[in-house]
Amino acid sequence: MVLKPEPTTPQQPQQSVRYALRVLESVSRHADGVTDVTLARETGLPAHELGPLLLMLRREGYVAQVSDGAYVAGEALDLVGAPGSTRRELVELRLQRTLDQLRDSVGAAIYLSRYVDGEIKVTQVAEGPLTPKVNEWVDFRSSAHASAIGKCLLTQLDRDGRRDHLSRHRTARLTSRTITNERVLFTKLDSQPPTVPVLDLQEYALGTVCAAVPLTAGAAVGCLALSLPVEQAHRLRRAADALNRRATPMALSLSL
Repeated sequence: MVLKPEPTTPQQPQQSVRYALRVLESVSRHADGVTDVTLARETGLPAHELGPLLLMLRREGYVAQVSDGAYVAGEALDLVGAPGSTRRELVELRLQRTLDQLRDSVGAAIYLSRYVDGEIKVTQVAEGPLTPKVNEWVDFRSSAHASAIGKCLLTQLDRDGRRDHLSRHRTARLTSRTITNERVLFTKLDSQPPTVPVLDLQEYALGTVCAAVPLTAGAAVGCLALSLPVEQAHRLRRAADALNRRATPMALSLSL
């Protein structure tokens, strides 16, 4: 079985996040609203890049468009001004709602993961009776070489970071498809295009296929992932494309 999802966007998510932050900074400076012409001048973004960003920011509630067509700060942007603990709680609630919506629209269990202090942490999960999460029969912290989540996070580390992780978590063979050779694994990670989802085709667990896309926000390393039973592997490409489309707004939420 070979599944190779096509790239869904020419931009890396982290680049789109940087551009979105430029737009939000400009909108925040204009309490009475700002036109797209002014936004283009202040951000330096051409119309073909600014237009889709504004559509995404409106959809996510970061900006709103008033009657004269100008853009103002939206409700979601107000989270930035909330006290630290309150902001974290509100952001987590917002992320969970987004994960739940993605679970329902894609029809798969959805995972939000971060690489924190040298370890993999699944911070939030959206599952349901029809979309159960994968059975974590081996701790995700010890299976980075085999899982879509782990491989996606490792692709965002440099070689020293990868070697440090694997020195603490050896590449054990979990299924007949698991890559255990460090050189082969690093070659595969190095050849992974940033706009193409990382796949796990029964490398972590027999009967399960997974996909993950990076969520790089500043120095933070994270990923958005999904899992499906192998009987639904024919849906993996389309589901992975849906993850890619959500990567920028999710990374933006993590960066604010």
